[in-house]
Amino acid sequence: MKKAIIITDTSCDLPGEIIDQYPIKVLPMPVSVKDKPEMNISGLTVKEFYDMMRNNQIMPTTSQVSVATFIKTFEECLKEKYAPVVIGLSSKLTSSYQSALMAKDTLKSDDIVVLDSKCASLGQGLVVMKAAKMARDGKNPKEIVEEIVPYAEHMEHIFTVDSLEHLKRGGRISAAQAFVGGLLNIKPILHFVDGAIQPLEKVRGRKNVIKRMVEIMAQRGKNIENQIIGISHGDNEEMALELADTIKTKYGVKDIIISWIGPVIGSHAGPGTLALFFQNA
Repeated sequence: MKKAIIITDTSCDLPGEIIDQYPIKVLPMPVSVKDKPEMNISGLTVKEFYDMMRNNQIMPTTSQVSVATFIKTFEECLKEKYAPVVIGLSSKLTSSYQSALMAKDTLKSDDIVVLDSKCASLGQGLVVMKAAKMARDGKNPKEIVEEIVPYAEHMEHIFTVDSLEHLKRGGRISAAQAFVGGLLNIKPILHFVDGAIQPLEKVRGRKNVIKRMVEIMAQRGKNIENQIIGISHGDNEEMALELADTIKTKYGVKDIIISWIGPVIGSHAGPGTLALFFQNA
């Protein structure tokens, strides 16, 4: 049986130093600027990307990983005697999952596994990392799938955004939901339900957001102190560190990964986003 290699995309928001440790291939999910297709933003730092969004200099959009990209990647992996296991962005948020299935069907290879993570950002990243650890340790694709599918199903995504306008523009939430979230000093808290974004509740003020996110974690989490916790942010490092410190103090958690939300997720969530990821079972 071929050795497993994990295929993901740039929406996973895993830090590069983690990716480099494991058998992971990260495929680019294209980001372009609406009304300025000629503009190349690939040279921007993530900080510059968010600054330009804040100043309304760019209105970025994303598209799926193409079938051709998946075919090329699969062929390379198979040639090198690897069995690709795809763990990408939730199919409710992108068509990349369908692209991967079409590529698998084109190649007609039973060595290719395509999973719908129903996750995003570092929630997806934690699933990828766990699968990649298993692949590195010699687990075969079947063993990885058996453990990773329930792990992904129980990955909580709790997050807040500075503005719901970006999610509305990208069709991730309705105009009515965006209006309610835009009320003065009201911070929306959202979560994932079966891989899709749903409003959870509203709180007043920045301090109460962190407090409430930790309370939700207490209600939904299990064995929190023994988990790897993920926190990602869209140029909101101060709140990310505050959230991490609060969780460490309350639960004695030793392993927290903090990462920037890259342009793929950031295009829809916007600057100021703060997200928390943990297992609910």
